[in-house]
Amino acid sequence: MGTGLLGWAVLCLLDTVLSETGVTQSPRYAIIQESQTVSFWCDPVSGHERLYWYQQHRAQGPRLLVYFQNEVDIDKSQLPKDRFFAVRTEGVNSTLKIQSAKQSDSATYLCASSLATAMQRHIPAVHKADGFLHTIVQQRLVTTS
Repeated sequence: MGTGLLGWAVLCLLDTVLSETGVTQSPRYAIIQESQTVSFWCDPVSGHERLYWYQQHRAQGPRLLVYFQNEVDIDKSQLPKDRFFAVRTEGVNSTLKIQSAKQSDSATYLCASSLATAMQRHIPAVHKADGFLHTIVQQRLVTTS
């Protein structure tokens, strides 16, 4: 592989607009160089109060990075503090930003949203999210060396 390709990251967003679910993510594709910044954007299903960002490395299960109730980040304990940042504006759209991208950031990034029932509002954050019952779309970050 030529030296010109070293350190390139390819971001593939796989079919990120799902008409049935209403969840959208963008951009569809981006190419970044290692150490650059990449941002993922998610627009959840209208009316969904909860929004989740997951990271899934190859051959592993998804890991919750951050969980929002409206615009408040309820649990961000797994979000790497030094380079990863997440925000949800006015309880609607959310942005996940990775600064100084590294090859170890290669993963599928999942955005999920759900309604919050009265019972769920009282469940401690330790229970995290039952992610596969939510509306989920994927974004994939791939780095090459």
